[in-house]
Amino acid sequence: MQATDSAVRREITVNAGRERAFEVFTAGFDSWWPRSHHIGGAEMATAVIDPDAGEWYELGTDGSRCDWGKILAYEPPARIVLEWRIGGAWVVETDPAAYSEIDVTFTPEGDATRVTLEHRHLDRHTAPEALREAVGSDGGWPGLLRLYAEAVG
Repeated sequence: MQATDSAVRREITVNAGRERAFEVFTAGFDSWWPRSHHIGGAEMATAVIDPDAGEWYELGTDGSRCDWGKILAYEPPARIVLEWRIGGAWVVETDPAAYSEIDVTFTPEGDATRVTLEHRHLDRHTAPEALREAVGSDGGWPGLLRLYAEAVG
């Protein structure tokens, strides 16, 4: 799919091979995703990317589950595409026409890996300007990718 003008694009290079970079982003998702970044009613206990179920979600400390979306593509160690069902008001979107996508690619660069993230189709959401500003700000993908890079080591 073609990216729209509403897309947020960020890159970071991590000091690890592509396999490790992919593994930390996906299987190690909970190790770097901040507890403050949750939308469920309860405090977040765990953030999960589950390729076997084809879903990503948060589990609350009370045992509740809040779905963030489906895994649209899972191509280890090169790429993952996630459906994002969280709108600009930080609630779950219920209209499939209002979902956006996060496309993350892992490109080898010598002993390092360039991780490119594109959060596209933000214009589909309720309050798209607020969402684009939030995910593009330091509290959004730039800061999250820094936390991810620290977890990669």
